[in-house]
Amino acid sequence: MDWSTRRVVILGGARQGTALARYLVAHGAQVTLSDLKPAHELDLQPLAGLPVRFVLGEHPLSLLDACDLLCLSGGVPTDLPIVQEARRRGIPLSNDAGLFLDACPTPVIGITGSAGKTTTTTLVGEMLKADDPGRAVWVGGNIGNPLISDLDRIQPGDRVVMELSSFQLELMNRSPHIACITNITPNHLDRHGTLEAYIAAKRRILDFQSPDDWRVLSADNSITAALGGEGASTLWFSTRGRPAEDGAWLDEAGNLRVRLSRASSPELQAAEGAVICHRREVLLMGDHNIANILAAAAICAIAGASVDAMRRVATTFRGVPHRLQLVAEQDGVRWYDDSIATAPERLVAALKCFDQPVILLCGGRDKHLPWEEAARAMLERCKAIILFGEMGPLVAEHLTHQRGAGNGAPAQWVIVPDLRTAVRKAHRLAQPGDVVLLSPGGTSYDAFKDFAERGERFREWVNEILTAAQGGAHDR
Repeated sequence: MDWSTRRVVILGGARQGTALARYLVAHGAQVTLSDLKPAHELDLQPLAGLPVRFVLGEHPLSLLDACDLLCLSGGVPTDLPIVQEARRRGIPLSNDAGLFLDACPTPVIGITGSAGKTTTTTLVGEMLKADDPGRAVWVGGNIGNPLISDLDRIQPGDRVVMELSSFQLELMNRSPHIACITNITPNHLDRHGTLEAYIAAKRRILDFQSPDDWRVLSADNSITAALGGEGASTLWFSTRGRPAEDGAWLDEAGNLRVRLSRASSPELQAAEGAVICHRREVLLMGDHNIANILAAAAICAIAGASVDAMRRVATTFRGVPHRLQLVAEQDGVRWYDDSIATAPERLVAALKCFDQPVILLCGGRDKHLPWEEAARAMLERCKAIILFGEMGPLVAEHLTHQRGAGNGAPAQWVIVPDLRTAVRKAHRLAQPGDVVLLSPGGTSYDAFKDFAERGERFREWVNEILTAAQGGAHDR
């Protein structure tokens, strides 16, 4: 597109918004960036010296008077008055991910899901790098690096792996060549309103595919299992046995297998599929991570990667930060950071990874999601539960209800004001053999910039209190 005559308004001055502004300015567009926050609460240094007009502290409707395109950063809701007015005026809407897909010179692998999308995206990137170290692999999107920043350096023949959120997808009108949905469970209902709207946003990753495209879907998830249908070719993955003639699965003996009859590799064409590895060789914890590896293997089979490359990554990958990450071990107690668990379902998946007594740190801001199953799992699996943040009282109500209904073991819980206090309380309760697990079940926005900052502060406070405890022991 020739941007030299285009007037673009970007709503949201965080990472995605600033990356898009830099790209558009470099291509000659007239850019206005607006954010509801004042300048001192934003990091606008990436735009220093660029001809960007700033309108901060508000989103006045007058921004639309000289606007050919309105772009929304991921955190900007579509029900804002200015967005509704843009639709009424017929001004097109887009975002950095949509503009990237429109202009990318090479086929894109897109990955979304309620859980597991970041780990799967990272696994795919690592497998493709292992397969052909001399071929450029670009990994980004919702995972942290807006790929619009790299667009001018991406060449035909490069490989692009893009994580996509429901917020990004709801504005997009183009699908990736290979589109994967790891799973769909209730999430972000505070933003989308209903589960149906959330599902519709997620499935947009498939909506514009052609018969030449591919979709990779979980056969184990009731919602994604219904999304095969006509159009693009479908490859399934499952931890419950072989889902179809082609796909990726965990067999009864514990082997991770993958098969693609249309692959050029005889190993992938084999009727029984190719063995990637045995699950005991996988370093990642939990069945959900076995599913992530299978999804990545299915994607990489379509992309032409070798089984050897899949195997090398599957057996050496130690995970992405803040996802069941061991951050400390002292006096027989292990401390795990699972700050990415911003929904009750992810909290349950984390609890299932441990046989040891668990002291759970749960809290943050609620996303209007169901808590019944998580409350039961917490009572059944936890030695103690420490609730913090805005939603502490809400989760306590669910625990009280489940206890009253006779569900769960006699786990005890306590409400504390913040995560730092929760860490101190956990240290007092922990005994050798225990696991202290930060798996909040809610977003971080009541106290932190994002889940990553919450995880970093957790690590910092854990190390602080363990160092002090060790010093005290030495003093004695």
